[in-house]
Amino acid sequence: MNKQISRLVNKIRKLEEDLEVELAKHQAELSFTIRERKVIFEEEILRQHKALKTGLVKYVLHARLRNLLTAPLIYSLSIPLLLLDLTVSIYQVICFPIYGIKRVKRSDYLVFDRRHLAYLNILEKINCAYCSYANGLIGYVREIAARTEQYWCPIKHAERIRAAHSRYSHFLDYGDAKRYHNHQQKIWFDSDERK
Repeated sequence: MNKQISRLVNKIRKLEEDLEVELAKHQAELSFTIRERKVIFEEEILRQHKALKTGLVKYVLHARLRNLLTAPLIYSLSIPLLLLDLTVSIYQVICFPIYGIKRVKRSDYLVFDRRHLAYLNILEKINCAYCSYANGLIGYVREIAARTEQYWCPIKHAERIRAAHSRYSHFLDYGDAKRYHNHQQKIWFDSDERK
């Protein structure tokens, strides 16, 4: 990677760190803390949340017809999602130790903290859990795929890709055959995700 690209990647990392600091400040403004993965609201905020909760019957009766009609289709995706979760998890358990790749921690991607929101009724909490699972799973699978790609084919594309994964900046430039053959294994040793 050339020096200018390396500087830009470092700037992006610094901005991500700054974003984390600002998010923590905003979290404090919303009067909650997180202890051992459990969200704790101040009593007054919790009382306000409960007062804003929409009852289940009212929620269903006021739902848009298109939402009610498409909900079964949305939830039918749970079967392929569960199958994807199972197969990718088995894949990394078997293959990553063989390749010497550090396993992806599933719990870093699958987060179910919206259940602590007192202003959500049971159906809203179920919907939130489903979306958390689907999006968390996709992030988990993406990281497993990224680590696999870094092991097998750490070459950037000739065309710019949208939303490249976290490992992509470490890949070799497209068309750099000499570096590919001389330094292919070094890519893993430079990474923090090597066992």
